[in-house]
Amino acid sequence: VDGGLQTIAVSLPAVVTADLRLNEPRYASLPNIMKAKKKPLEEKTAGDYGVDVAPRLEVVSVREPEGRKAGIKVGSVDELLGKLKEAGVI
Repeated sequence: VDGGLQTIAVSLPAVVTADLRLNEPRYASLPNIMKAKKKPLEEKTAGDYGVDVAPRLEVVSVREPEGRKAGIKVGSVDELLGKLKEAGVI
């Protein structure tokens, strides 16, 4: 929140949004970067957190869109208006 700190508890999945001004980056010093390189990195899976990652969508079919039909060239504005009226655009 503006000018303060707000801690909330939500059940997942959740959507969280933030204001642009919220992100003020902190820059790590060189000694801290070197210390971080030596620390072990734990790899966890979604199952470790009790999250089900099974797919919920089924792809029924995939096909390419139909190709576009060739256009026509008109010689004048009057001819263009006539073609647009025929097509029911105007």
